[in-house]
Amino acid sequence: MPYLRNLILLITIIISTNGIAASHSKESAPLLKIVTTFTIFADIAQQIAGDKANVVSITKAGAEIHNYQPTPKDIIKTQGADLILWHGMNLELWFDKFYQNLPNVPKVTLTKGITPLSIDGGEYAEKPNPHAWMSTKNAMIYIENIRVALTDLDPKNATYYRQNAQRYSAEVSALATPFKQQIAAMPASKRWLVTSEGAFSYLARDLGLKELFIWPINADSQGSPHQMRAVIDQVNKHQISAIFSESTVSDKPAKQIARETSSHYAGVLYVDSLSTENGPVPNYLALLKVTMSTIVDGLNRQWDN
Repeated sequence: MPYLRNLILLITIIISTNGIAASHSKESAPLLKIVTTFTIFADIAQQIAGDKANVVSITKAGAEIHNYQPTPKDIIKTQGADLILWHGMNLELWFDKFYQNLPNVPKVTLTKGITPLSIDGGEYAEKPNPHAWMSTKNAMIYIENIRVALTDLDPKNATYYRQNAQRYSAEVSALATPFKQQIAAMPASKRWLVTSEGAFSYLARDLGLKELFIWPINADSQGSPHQMRAVIDQVNKHQISAIFSESTVSDKPAKQIARETSSHYAGVLYVDSLSTENGPVPNYLALLKVTMSTIVDGLNRQWDN
């Protein structure tokens, strides 16, 4: 009997120990490390990855991403990543050279399936306009591409990623509707979106706005006398009275146009970067909402005056 009791006790200890070890192993399973090239897609990817991954952005909040200059710290931050998500379509002009330092890290291009609009004018004329995420319709494609990338990397959590993607898609797709309705109620002659960079072509199309900008893309020259004169002439011709700028560029050209015409400076729009966590656009949903709200408020003011 003592032998039997001891055997039962030993088996109990083994089972208990194995259970604790298995539980500890499960709890300490390392998170996936996902790296994105800029903050907007770090937020979108984190929404889908949830608690299965740690997502970091190479560029910081508020950074200008077209001509960003990566640092050695950026390379160190990216080393050991399970996956890099990058945009393409002329956005990260620095990425190909940067990626040469990370040959063993797989990468996925997020713009697969996006139908691009062309850049109008400047050095990059007729090339794809990269700012496609400003369309909530395109956002559905980005979300799906990220879901597929995460599922391919981590198939055991496929259901989890699908559920997160479905929830998040519903939140994003519902955002634009009230702003579209408000703009549709405005006089057609007043539905103009005038900005510093031509970064809002997709948003203008979705909202039913005509677009005018000082320079086509931040990679080009910005605020040249020729560019300024062309926009001033159009603002006067069409009696446009709301001018906007973007958070990652100087607002001086837009404010100068407002001073030299009958227009007013209507505020800052967000497109290329999120703000810090305590700022006005700490996530993608906030970026879309704040930008569309600022546009509608500025346009309402223009035709109420």
